[in-house]
Amino acid sequence: QLQLVESGGGLVQPGGSLRLSCAASGFTLDYYAIGWIRQAPGKEREGVACISASGGSTKYADSVKGRFTISRDNAKNMVYLQMNSLKPEDTAVYYCNARSIVVGRPDYWGQGTQVTVSS
Repeated sequence: QLQLVESGGGLVQPGGSLRLSCAASGFTLDYYAIGWIRQAPGKEREGVACISASGGSTKYADSVKGRFTISRDNAKNMVYLQMNSLKPEDTAVYYCNARSIVVGRPDYWGQGTQVTVSS
């Protein structure tokens, strides 16, 4: 089965850290750019960070710059989102999205992992 599975979410106090993981099964991430997208209750989805297929290029939303770091390990077929200095406004369901760099291949979404930042 071709799928992405996120993990690592949970409850953390403001100022704390979490590392989210996105694992691919059934396909290799080598030819996919990966994005982390979040959605808070009552709000639209927001792109948080993305990384190119090679890992050589990253982009971040202004709201998380300097606090979040996206990385990937193609050998392990994994992508990570290190989140530091978490704020209550970071509370959301976080999804990873794999977008193919090869024309005609499908994109994939994970089921999401909940991140709650609260004291």
